[in-house]
Amino acid sequence: MTQLDLPASATLADSVRAAGLKVTSPRLAVLTMLQNAPHSSAEDVFAGVRNELPGTSVQAVYGVLAAFTAAGLVRRIDPANSPALFECRVGDNHHHILCVSCGELKDVDCVIGAAPCLAPSDTSGFTVYAAEVTFTGLCEPCNKQLALEDSAE
Repeated sequence: MTQLDLPASATLADSVRAAGLKVTSPRLAVLTMLQNAPHSSAEDVFAGVRNELPGTSVQAVYGVLAAFTAAGLVRRIDPANSPALFECRVGDNHHHILCVSCGELKDVDCVIGAAPCLAPSDTSGFTVYAAEVTFTGLCEPCNKQLALEDSAE
């Protein structure tokens, strides 16, 4: 399964059912929010759905995200020094690149070959299913800002 690219809520409902979950308004709202804003924190998701579903709580959003993550419908990303982020792009073993200045996070397709992209030198008896890589650096706008600051000195 890859990024959900499905505009119709009926199709989103089918995705929720296919993941073995009951279709509810909060689940559809969370999934729609993640479709429109990948790499969102639970707080961002809550802010995005509370207007549509005023009775929804932050705790309910966390519960939906946990259920979606366990069912493989959503991927949880844990960047250093940041809250957990969630996205609908699952099952393709893609990676991420993170700006250490502004926190922007972008997808990076698999680095080399098929999943898992990287093979450890010693598995210690583990069977490896995936490799998760987060590249860090400065995004283009932050690089430009740094160059302006350096030239001003």
